[in-house]
Amino acid sequence: MDDRFTRSRWLFGDKFEKLQNAKVLICGCGGVGGACIDALYRSGVVNLTLIDCDSFDITNQNRQIGSQFVGELKTEVFARLYPGVQTLNLRLTKEIIDEFDFDKFDMVIDCIDDVPAKIALAIKCHKKLISSMGGAKRIDPTQIKIVSIWKTTNDKFAKKIRYELKKSGFNKDYKVVFSTEEPRCKELGSFIGVTASFGLSLASFAIKKMLND
Repeated sequence: MDDRFTRSRWLFGDKFEKLQNAKVLICGCGGVGGACIDALYRSGVVNLTLIDCDSFDITNQNRQIGSQFVGELKTEVFARLYPGVQTLNLRLTKEIIDEFDFDKFDMVIDCIDDVPAKIALAIKCHKKLISSMGGAKRIDPTQIKIVSIWKTTNDKFAKKIRYELKKSGFNKDYKVVFSTEEPRCKELGSFIGVTASFGLSLASFAIKKMLND
């Protein structure tokens, strides 16, 4: 009998069960994180835990899933939109990340923009981490790539992350999603065609990794 995962089963075959059983933590439910959550949930990765601390505001409506619910907590909205996901209304800090139990998750997807928290995530769980770099200021999704954190270009945010990683003594590696496109404005202008594509790229990478592990 057909169900909402019929076409996913056709595509992933016998490995689809791996997606059903995988436990994934997604940090951030914004323009990038929301698209990633949607793609994973629709594809059969239903054991999702989502962390965010923000509420939707009117400026989110150009790119963010759930942003019609202005003033509501993103975690509460996502819990309604995606039944069965676990949510934590929590601001990730270095101190919280240091104490957080990541062992129960198969993958950690970083869609936040707080530099100290991104550094703490990389140090704590780089072996199971994929991280989003700067998706704002760009309009061309064809320039999105997935590379080592040490090999990004044209991304000042990623450069800052590398600087802070080196300063902390971090010498490991993990994959990031970034764009080679030159920024087109000084402010944090954004386009859903890029931010959502960042999220979809994260979801694609995660699914391929889970299928092959």
